[in-house]
Order: sequence, then structure tokens, then C-alpha cells
Amino acid sequence: MHKSFRGAEMEYNAIFAKSFSRYEQRKLGYGAFIGCLLVCLSFVTMFRPSLDQLKPLLSLQLSMNPGLHMLMVKDTSVPRILEPDQRHLLRQPKNLTSNTSTSSQVKQERKQPRQINVLLPQQFHYHRDHSHHQQQQQQQRRSLNSTSISPRLEREIIKQHELVEQVCNLMEPRSDFCKMNGDIRIHGNSSTVLFASPQVDSAAARNATWKIKPYARKGDAAALGSVTEFLVRPFALESEAPRCNVNHRVPAIVFSAAGYSGNHFHALADILVPLFAASYRFRGEVKLLVSNSKSCWIAKYKAILENLSRYEIIINIDKDDRIHCFPSMIVGLKQHQELRIDPSQSGYSMKDFREFLRSAYSLKKAKAAAISIRNHQRHRKVPRLLIVTRKRTRSFTNEGEIVKLAKSLGYKVMTAEPALMNMTSFARVVNSCDVMMGVHGAGLANIVFLPSHAVLIQVVPLGGLKWLCSHYFGEPALEMDLKYLEYKIREEESTLMQQYPLDHPVFKDPTSIHKQGWEATKAVYLDKQDVKLDVNRFRATLLEALELLHH
Repeated sequence: MHKSFRGAEMEYNAIFAKSFSRYEQRKLGYGAFIGCLLVCLSFVTMFRPSLDQLKPLLSLQLSMNPGLHMLMVKDTSVPRILEPDQRHLLRQPKNLTSNTSTSSQVKQERKQPRQINVLLPQQFHYHRDHSHHQQQQQQQRRSLNSTSISPRLEREIIKQHELVEQVCNLMEPRSDFCKMNGDIRIHGNSSTVLFASPQVDSAAARNATWKIKPYARKGDAAALGSVTEFLVRPFALESEAPRCNVNHRVPAIVFSAAGYSGNHFHALADILVPLFAASYRFRGEVKLLVSNSKSCWIAKYKAILENLSRYEIIINIDKDDRIHCFPSMIVGLKQHQELRIDPSQSGYSMKDFREFLRSAYSLKKAKAAAISIRNHQRHRKVPRLLIVTRKRTRSFTNEGEIVKLAKSLGYKVMTAEPALMNMTSFARVVNSCDVMMGVHGAGLANIVFLPSHAVLIQVVPLGGLKWLCSHYFGEPALEMDLKYLEYKIREEESTLMQQYPLDHPVFKDPTSIHKQGWEATKAVYLDKQDVKLDVNRFRATLLEALELLHH
């Protein structure tokens, strides 16, 4: 019995010792972990001053602002898919870092410890409100100030930002564009523009890239959807750029004939007027590179394009597989305002544009007829009135009555529809007249062919469209040395009366229709509405036009 007791005791002690061993092991493990934490904390505390000096460099590995991107990255984007034997056309600059960097590249970076990966704005999304741009810039500056960057580094970032902006301007509310001087090479088939220029002389700036849609209606997704996007970027070494297939001695301007170019107003406002402002200073010594072009569009505006450039127009540059080289280039066009040019920005005005058109189309009449009127009776010269007609929408349903009224007041009346005549013929018809009238629409853009001091009468449709009419044609007319009158129709002069009851929001609350978007507004007030002028009421407007010609 004693032996069995001792045996049991020994067995218990063995079990107890084994469990105690596991407990001690766990305890020792916890202790070791806590000890390591204490050692790390002591290390950080002792060497904290040295680590603080690395903060600026460490912070540069992250984006400091949603609008800023690290430019020292591998650029693997190819705007268009190239065949394997064409990849040499888009060689990547050797100073771009790669995810598969070689050891020699790492050693080279270590030999240049002062080289800093500078953050530059790769692309900003600017809205039409210019104050929003300023707020973004202020926010970016505050972000820079809050990241513990040294003053020297901050000055370098600002300097490089300014250098980049000298090449491409993404801050304009209406359009993006680039201006480059030096060795410029364009490969149209891949929509790529490469340049070597003293404008960009730093490693960071040389890594910048811009994506430009060369059509002057920024922010309009519907217009830009059909516009080819060009990639613009610099190259540092001759070996990085493709060889020139065609060398040109004159500058080039790249623009798109897509967007809303099929509409005569937009062809002028979005393309031809900005193109004149950009190219006229070259006095014909410039090449025009057109992307997304159609032969019918080129033919329609041939007189304008051929008088802006003495050289053959390169049509559909975006389909050209050759490398064209130029001494300077503009990619994209700057639009100042609708159908207007700001002389303070371009050195030219809409008066200059109209003089250019007069020469391009051989228009004879420089000034409208000065009419002498006594007791509403005409003397000497007979004023010519052009009624711009429309067939599908916003047409005059009582055109005959309007013609009869005008003739009774002493006008010689002409009626014409732009769509039924070629551009040259219609330009000469418009230029021969002293007064032009029509319902709001693209046809009124032909005021660019009117002689100076002529009168435009714009008939404003129903639907709260007064601002739209004034902005698109009224204000531009005044800047063209023309005189401007508006005739705002009443409800009983609109065919909408036959489609909606008088208490409908279409009449009582046009703003509620506007809030549904442009498509809804256009569908109701522009696409469904024709006009029957009250000739007795309109009589006063025609008489006022005669008075303006008299003065």
C-alpha cells in the first residue's frame, strides 16, 4: 500500500511538472515579446531626430493631394494599339523608373542622393467656374505646407509646376492646349506628340505627360466623345525619339474636326474662330493637321482653311503612320468665348476675323448702306433685308406676310436657307444685305459675313431663352461692329399653343423645363416650336432697323 501511494505521488509530481513547464514557456514568451517592444521604443526615442530628416522624402512616396500624381513612374500607356514592329515609335524615356529596375539603376540613384522625385500636376479637372480653379490651387498649397516639406523642396516643386504649365495649359475653362518650341515629332497613328525643348529642363518635368483632346468645348462629354485624344510628352535624348520621316520648316497646329462641327455655329465658334486666333499671326506659314476630319467638312470650309495656310492640309493626321517633325507646334485651340475673340489675349478681334473672311470669300460690301429717312420714306439707297429661313424647326409659318410687310416699309427682301446653298454663295448673299433676320439658330452665325454697321434682328422663341440668344449672337454681333435688335415673341405667336394648354408649365414655368436638362429644353422649345409673327407688332422692329441704318 505504501508503494502504491508513493507511485501515485510520483505520477502526480510528473504531471504537475509537465504542466508547470508549459506555463513557464508561455510566460517566458510573453516576456520576450514585451522586451522587444521596449527595445524598439528605446531605439525610436534615441534616433528620432535622424528619422525626422527623412520625413520629406518619405512623404513624397504618397500623393499629397488628389490632383497631384507621382510623375517618376513607369509610363506604359500607349494611346493606340501598335503592331509589334511599331513599338519602337514609343520608346520610353530611360530616366523613367520601372517596377523591374536593374541593380545598375539602383546604384545610379544612390550616386545621386540629392535627386528628388518632384510631384507635378499630371492632369487637373477644371470646371467652368474659374474661382474653383483658384480654390483648388490654394488647397494644393495648403496640402504642401502641411506635409513638412522644406522650403527649398517646395520652391523646386513650384518651379517645376510653372515649367510644365509653359508647355500645356489645362487651366482654361473652355479648352486645353499645348504650345511647344524646339524639336517636335508627331506620330498621328498612335496620337502621340514628342518634343525636346529648353522649356522643360529638369528630370522631373521631363517625365510629365499630358492628354489633350484638341477641340474647344472642354467638359462637354457629348462633344468630346468623338474627338481623338493626343498624348503629349517630352523626350530627353535623341535616341529616345523616333526618326523623322517628313521634315517641315514651318510650325504646325493640331485640331479636331469632330464634336459638333457639323453644326455651322459650332464649326465657327469651336474651330474656325479659335483657329484664326491661333494661326493668323503666321501669315500662312503654318501647317494645319486635322484629326477626325471628313472630306465634306474640309470642302465646305476650304476657303477659310486655304487662306490660313499656304501649305497642303494634312487631313486625318490621326491615321498617318509617318513621323512628321516640326520646329514648333500647337495642339488644341483656345476658345475665348462663344463666337468671340479677346484682343488682349490673341492680338486680334472679331473685326479682324471678319476682314479675313471678306478677303477669303471675295466679299465686295464693306459697310451697310446709309439710309436717309424722312417721314418713313426712303431716299437714295434701298436697304436690303435677308430673311434666314428654316424648314424643319423654328420656321416662319407666315413668311409671305413678313415679306409683304418689309416691302411696304421700303426694304428689298431676299429669303434664303443656308442648308440649300454652298458656303461661298451664301456668304455673298449675306454680305450684300444691310439687315438680316431670323429665329434663333445656327443660321444666324452667318452674321460674320455681314458688312460693318449692318443690323441683326434675332427672333427669340418662347421658353426663357433670352440669355441664350443674347450670349450666342447678340453680344458677338456688337463685337463685330454690327447693330443688334431682339424681337421676343408672345405665346400667341408660337405653335406651342397648339400642343400645350395655356396653364402648362411650358408657358407658365419654363424654368421647370430647364431644370430637366438641356435635352428636355431643346426638345420642347427648339425642336417643337415654329413661329407665326404678328406682323402688326413686328412692324416697329423693322422700322427701328431702318433708323439704325440711318445713324
